[in-house]
Amino acid sequence: MKTPRILAIGKATQDVFMKSDEFDPHIEGKHAYTHLPLGLKMEVEDVTFSTGGNATNVAVTLARQGLRAEYMWGLGTDLSSEAILTSLDQEGVDTGYVIQKPEYQAGYSVVLIATSGERTILNHRGNSIGADGKGLSMEAVAKADWVYPTSLGFGGLDLLRYIIDHAEKHDTRVMLNPAGPELAHPAKLKALLESVDVLCLNKEEAQLIVSGHTLEELVRHALNLVPVVIVSDGPRGVVASDGKTIVRAGMYENVPVVDRTGAGDAFASGFLSQWAHGRTLRESIIFASANSTSVVSRIGAKDGILHQGVRLHDMPIEEYPL
Repeated sequence: MKTPRILAIGKATQDVFMKSDEFDPHIEGKHAYTHLPLGLKMEVEDVTFSTGGNATNVAVTLARQGLRAEYMWGLGTDLSSEAILTSLDQEGVDTGYVIQKPEYQAGYSVVLIATSGERTILNHRGNSIGADGKGLSMEAVAKADWVYPTSLGFGGLDLLRYIIDHAEKHDTRVMLNPAGPELAHPAKLKALLESVDVLCLNKEEAQLIVSGHTLEELVRHALNLVPVVIVSDGPRGVVASDGKTIVRAGMYENVPVVDRTGAGDAFASGFLSQWAHGRTLRESIIFASANSTSVVSRIGAKDGILHQGVRLHDMPIEEYPL
């Protein structure tokens, strides 16, 4: 069996993580807030520099699992863009399809981490590819076995449609774990799903697209739109189906949460890294859960991503016919 070729498309960021009990939430009614008093200097315990962005996080999981991982987006010549490219090159991700222009700029995020692992993110989107996808190589989409578009910035749903149409034309399979810009228009997003092979959402995101109160209800309804559906609910577990069976899983392991950044990317890409290799639905969910659990135990979205050959232990999981 040849090594699957998977192309991740989407924005990249330079992340700066600052951890302090100063960022612990203050509860007011049903909402929690991090308070940053004006005019005061706040002390932080740790500062960590890392790279992020949904698509780069995905590409690193795929590379560490021995797949042919490729990354495509527009980056600049600024220090953050160069740091992102260096990081991906060191991980063995093919960055040959990245377009570098002086007018482009990588995103930049300051992540304020509370002692619970919850975080507040101050995000600058940067400047990159627009809705027309100008500069992106659709030849790369055609050559890939799978394409994973996410967090497409200013391109939004128009760019997502453009990518998915090319993938469908060339029989390239699509996994979609939509980010904020795509979820902002759920009705338009739903219209794209007929061309998607695997859809991964959390419970709140799934409820924007289909009806249902439980994870299983949401999965069953979403199967009318896509062949494989995964719906997660954080520490409360996940339900997935390939149209034949349903897999229901709990937490892989109860570890102290240091930082939740990248947990969703680690889960979705962890699933695809096994599914593309021909693993079963059950096996793919177990690895996805393990990958996500490892990521939240470290600061940053990439440090905890699992490497190929890691030994996995049993977890609460059941499988039954649809």
